[in-house]
Amino acid sequence: MFLPCHKDDTAMETAIMIWNKVISHIGLLQNILSDRDPKFNSALWTNLHNLFGTKVSFATAYHPQTDGLAERMIKTLGDMIRRFCAY
Repeated sequence: MFLPCHKDDTAMETAIMIWNKVISHIGLLQNILSDRDPKFNSALWTNLHNLFGTKVSFATAYHPQTDGLAERMIKTLGDMIRRFCAY
């Protein structure tokens, strides 16, 4: 799932956005794969994951498999945007 956000969003703003756009529609998440962005390593997120029982995995920097997965998702998003704009 992709959510539009700003690089300057705080951990709280990101948490509220995920609650409003994801959790309120499909329920609690079981697993999250995240990069090591500080907003996802904050005490707020740690407490939320513990509260909701979400398993969080962090991507390893410079790990080819994780990098490849991220690049594939970026390519998929780019393809979706191009198709939408061409429609």
